[in-house]
Amino acid sequence: MKKYWINLLIVGMTLGTAWAIRGQFGHEQGAAWAGGIGALALVLVAGRKDWNARALAISLASAIGWGAGGMISYGQIVGYGRSDDFLNASYGLLMLLIIGGLYGLLGGGLVGLSLSSTNQKRVAWGPLIAEMTAGGIIAYYFLIGQLELLMTPPRSEAWAVCFGAGIAMIWFMARRQYAPALRVALISALGAGFGFAFGNFLQILGNVLEIQFNMWNVMEYAIGFFGGTSMAFGVFSTKWPEERETAMIKPWEKRSAFFIVFVLIPVLVFEQSSSLINPLLNGFIQIQQEGNATLPGSLVALIILIVMIWLGRNKVVNISSISGARQNVRFLFILYFAVYMIFSYIVSGAFTGIFMLNHHLYVINLMVILFLVGKQFPVFPDNLHSGIQASDWFKLLLVLVLTILLLSFISILIHDEIGGSNIRF
Repeated sequence: MKKYWINLLIVGMTLGTAWAIRGQFGHEQGAAWAGGIGALALVLVAGRKDWNARALAISLASAIGWGAGGMISYGQIVGYGRSDDFLNASYGLLMLLIIGGLYGLLGGGLVGLSLSSTNQKRVAWGPLIAEMTAGGIIAYYFLIGQLELLMTPPRSEAWAVCFGAGIAMIWFMARRQYAPALRVALISALGAGFGFAFGNFLQILGNVLEIQFNMWNVMEYAIGFFGGTSMAFGVFSTKWPEERETAMIKPWEKRSAFFIVFVLIPVLVFEQSSSLINPLLNGFIQIQQEGNATLPGSLVALIILIVMIWLGRNKVVNISSISGARQNVRFLFILYFAVYMIFSYIVSGAFTGIFMLNHHLYVINLMVILFLVGKQFPVFPDNLHSGIQASDWFKLLLVLVLTILLLSFISILIHDEIGGSNIRF
């Protein structure tokens, strides 16, 4: 049984590390890159040839799902969790349960649907996206515009958009009988929700103990680790349809997935990171005005980005062998993950001599992940499930709520007023 848990650990460490790196970039594009990395790890660990053939499509679904939650504002909520009274502290941690749950619901759900899509029963992605978009708009204007259920005033209440999109996705799964995907979505929601709330508790504990470390990064790692672990558990304990490696993914679909995952998302991260794009522009201006300039880290990042796209394209598009070979998925995983990690070094000031301990820990995590991936432990146990019982899920949810209330109570006992705390009530 321990061998099965190692596979969950691999995916959990991958998404946890990627999500911690995501803190350097933020927003949807940073979360999307992390989500894409997590899905590649899941496919790599699973070792199924039919999934290897669809690795980029699965990575794209994960990037969209986990990335969508990046629109949610949670800075205020984290502050409520740091309060020294039970009402505000429990409110903060419980709202983080909801926010993290929305990350996991959308991320795990779209991954599950991507795994469910076969030649015999393809997912109708167009109607799904339309329904999720409509659900998000309706939920936002009903919950926020009409009922004024404000979670994090005065900041954005985009959580309601993700909530409406998630409900629409669940209804789509139930209506079209995608029980395995629904199972992964609900389990991922519980894991990511708990990870976010527990991560905030760890952050508070670290601050109280005056641990000299980036405790915000610990919180980010926690949501990724528990979200990735729970998503992997949902996938690896579920019965999925199998089919031979066929031309299920058409060339234009493969190229489109590659463009979004390996080109569009990294370019957006590069463009939205002012610490990358501004020095690059200033460096070019300096070259034009003075005729010489030192090579800025942003230019190195741009070169690395171009090389990543070129190497990835050669591996995915210009190969004559089957694109689903495990070694190709492994190559894409290492390439995509490593470049994301290098970007984090550059953004944090590596070219000016600034190196942070947490960044070195990212490298150690990657080394451990690659070591474990090379062992190829058994993935799917004999007892697989095809769905999830609503009663079981609600029982688990109740246990998590009670656990978070207990953490809130412990939190207010171990500290008085601390910096960064907010009061809602």
